[in-house]
Amino acid sequence: MKRRKSKTEDQQQAIEKEVQSNPLNFTGNLSIDLDRIRSEIGQNGDVHIREFKIGSLNARAALIFIDGLADTEIINNNILRSLMSVDDQDCEKNRNIETSTRERLSTHMLLIGKVNETSNIQSFDTAILAGSAGLLVEGTAIGFVLDVAKAKTRNIEEPLSESLVRGPRVGFVEQLSDNTALLRNLSKTQDLAINTFKVGTKIKKDLAIVYMRDIVDPQLLEEVIQRIQTINIDNLPESGYVEQLIEDNQFSPFPQIQNTERPDRVMGAILEGRVGILLDGTPFALILPVTFNMLLQSPEDYYERWISGTLIRMLRYLAAFIALFGPSLYIAFSSFHQGLIPTKLAISIAASREGVPFPPLIEALIMEISIEILREAGLRLPKPVGQSLGIVGGLIVGEAAVQAGIVSPIMVIVVAVTAISSFTLPHYSIGITIRFLRFVVMLFSAVYGLYGVVLFVLLLCTHLVKLKSFNVPYLSPAVPYQLSDLKDFLIRAPLSMMKRRPKLMHTQESKRK
Repeated sequence: MKRRKSKTEDQQQAIEKEVQSNPLNFTGNLSIDLDRIRSEIGQNGDVHIREFKIGSLNARAALIFIDGLADTEIINNNILRSLMSVDDQDCEKNRNIETSTRERLSTHMLLIGKVNETSNIQSFDTAILAGSAGLLVEGTAIGFVLDVAKAKTRNIEEPLSESLVRGPRVGFVEQLSDNTALLRNLSKTQDLAINTFKVGTKIKKDLAIVYMRDIVDPQLLEEVIQRIQTINIDNLPESGYVEQLIEDNQFSPFPQIQNTERPDRVMGAILEGRVGILLDGTPFALILPVTFNMLLQSPEDYYERWISGTLIRMLRYLAAFIALFGPSLYIAFSSFHQGLIPTKLAISIAASREGVPFPPLIEALIMEISIEILREAGLRLPKPVGQSLGIVGGLIVGEAAVQAGIVSPIMVIVVAVTAISSFTLPHYSIGITIRFLRFVVMLFSAVYGLYGVVLFVLLLCTHLVKLKSFNVPYLSPAVPYQLSDLKDFLIRAPLSMMKRRPKLMHTQESKRK
């Protein structure tokens, strides 16, 4: 005689069938759902699973959170204390758990600001690993995601990579919510839009695109979103990954996206119709599209009066020229075109090079490589030691090289002026580019003299004219020529004359209000 199956066995079989048919969703059976979560993330030592009973519902429940990521004070005071308290009147009202639990938890019992619901176990586990707490209740086939993440971030400080004499002393930090709050604080308007995306296939991070709704070109915004959505990589630890994955020409030495730690620079670019990108976990934001002249500008150009701002900007352009062509011009004149040098200066250079066994190119390479090594060593060492190393090391190496007869004194002067000029560049990425191209133009000048320098300039201009950043010409407004945009190119016109936004951005509102 066959034994009739009990109601419990029927329910168990039904649950097992549901697990097999929907392996990624909750079943409503607390024991089975907890076993599945334990098999996924519960084997880690920092994962805590607290089983208890909800007092007013008389229902079994479990709270899962990560030690160190979740705020235990909020969990104890706002969640566990509220759920485990017993209220006889509530017990009478909530006997039917399946119909009342969800509403009671969301509207009366969870004393936190943000509560999400999910039926998918993977998204539930991902939220817990990100710092949220997960709540499961017997008889409810959903998981409650409670925002109790404890943010670990440093204080808002002045940016180290972009220090100013006059200007805000505020810089981005590693927490995305803090960075978006800084931008909101600078622009208290409903037109500021912040769209958030999930990036990374293995480790997902939040990425925010920031723009002005009434200013930005819709085609530019669509292009940026499309490139962001095509990112296919396990993890994005820093915004430099985003920059390299979405730029137009990966083989160009010039940066086509600007990175910055300054909220005021990002806000200024957004008001011109550009787009900002913020990534969780890094203080460096991205600005796009970018033009070459933007990389030689500083926010301080606009905080000072237009005359001083223009003079400083022109001095910066001159320093960039010296940093790129200084050693190569010395090599070309001293090796090929001595007749172009004034007689007394030529005699002085010849006298200083007496006894030096190397040609000017080898001299320049020895000194330039030594300076680059000292620069990198100074960056990697602690700040006080690094500054001392840069100063003392440069003096000792230069003096010792001259005393040993390896290089001439005039070469030490040329290399020193070149290094100092490169320090005036306000953007670190363009500084690296100029340092790299300096060695290339030195080789051109050592082979062809001034003709080599001219050939290098022609090749460089050809590349820059063809280069674009999100369909914006890299050399604009010079190429293509835009007369109205030249007011903020080599010079910085008075603010009263800069009434229109750059034409190259094709903004919806061309006039500044």
